[in-house]
Amino acid sequence: MVVGAAARQWWADLVLVVGTVVVTGLVWRFGRGLSVAAVVVVGAACQVPGVLQGPITSTDAYRYVWDGRVQLAGHSPYRYVPLDDALAKLRDPVLFPGLSAEQRSGVSGIPKDPAQQPVDDVRTRINRPGVPTIYPPVAEAYFAAVAVFTPWSAGTLGLQIAAALVAIALTWLLAVQSPRWAALWGWSPIVALEAGNAAHVDVVAALLITAAVITTARRPRLAAVLLGAAGSVKLLPLLLLPAFRRRKPIVAMSTFAATYVPHLLAVGTLVLGFLPGYLNQEGFDDGSSRSAILALLLPPEARQLASAVLALALAALAFHRTKTDPIALTCCWLYGAALLIATPTYPWYGLPLIALAALARRPEWIAVPLAAYLAYASYGHDTRQGLYYLAAAAIVVTATTLRHRVVAESGLTGRPLPTNTGGRDETHRPRNLGRTRRAAP
Repeated sequence: MVVGAAARQWWADLVLVVGTVVVTGLVWRFGRGLSVAAVVVVGAACQVPGVLQGPITSTDAYRYVWDGRVQLAGHSPYRYVPLDDALAKLRDPVLFPGLSAEQRSGVSGIPKDPAQQPVDDVRTRINRPGVPTIYPPVAEAYFAAVAVFTPWSAGTLGLQIAAALVAIALTWLLAVQSPRWAALWGWSPIVALEAGNAAHVDVVAALLITAAVITTARRPRLAAVLLGAAGSVKLLPLLLLPAFRRRKPIVAMSTFAATYVPHLLAVGTLVLGFLPGYLNQEGFDDGSSRSAILALLLPPEARQLASAVLALALAALAFHRTKTDPIALTCCWLYGAALLIATPTYPWYGLPLIALAALARRPEWIAVPLAAYLAYASYGHDTRQGLYYLAAAAIVVTATTLRHRVVAESGLTGRPLPTNTGGRDETHRPRNLGRTRRAAP
């Protein structure tokens, strides 16, 4: 039975990988004549199948539903764990099929060692029900807003619809820049699976990051605010701070910190939620189950140091390169490189990278979230996970090398991305190659 389940999982992953490669190839070969409307309409259609069934890749959406419900009831998800009997009246058969509002769970307060709590409990569909939430304030505000319009009986449907709408909005935002490249996001099987189906909040972070990159040329302060808000959805967007130069990183961090103030006043240090325990469980504190590429060569204690050195070097490089390179390009490789260093086994972490790859016109970076799906299916096999991510890194390096070689040999230089100029991309139009020949010396 276990073998059969594993085989089905691998078959699904293979279909996803092939589908993503096919979509990327079609966009690359035939995408020049696409219109904004066509890209958005097809992107919206791609979201429909996922909304029609419950989440497949994870149970995170059930936690989102619970956090939103708890907030509407006037409580803080940082103060209570889902199994706490103090919130028993908020239980329903959808989230708690094995525990009614009248039954006692025996849980009261936050455990002394949350990292030792089990990930699942048969009484509820909420993952990690014995620990408080891990999600930052803007994510929590999003959960609460969706909960206002979602009846309890609908379960995760409200969040699935909301995530699908966010994905469609991002498709439009990218299509205004370039319809051809926007299809990489809007038509992606990964986006269809992780937005409309799994409802992962990473899609909100992707929208905010993209908006920040697009607006940075004309309204840098607004861009910094958007980046800070993205960091308050998922912490990973804060890795892009080196690409936002001068005063903008300060504005971004101020925005990020400001989102925590109301919760800090309400619950104090409990506002950290399960974050410390999560980092412990996921191996970030000792490097035991992270940095799978480095794990092919280094022991756990050395991986941490090597990861830190690589991260600092990439941040310094991004800070330097953003003087000359389009910010979309810098953000793309910086975010993608961070995922290659950390090698998370949760594929939805790559949603912002797909958006950045579309914005920067670097489809090779989509190999990174694809590697994450294979790593997700191989969780516990560190060598296999490292090889998948190493293959993704090889694809990125090869594509980048070939691109530079073609440009050098042809004597052509790429036209600046619209996110640098504030203008709209017109390279999808016929008879406009989007390139200019260098003047003769």
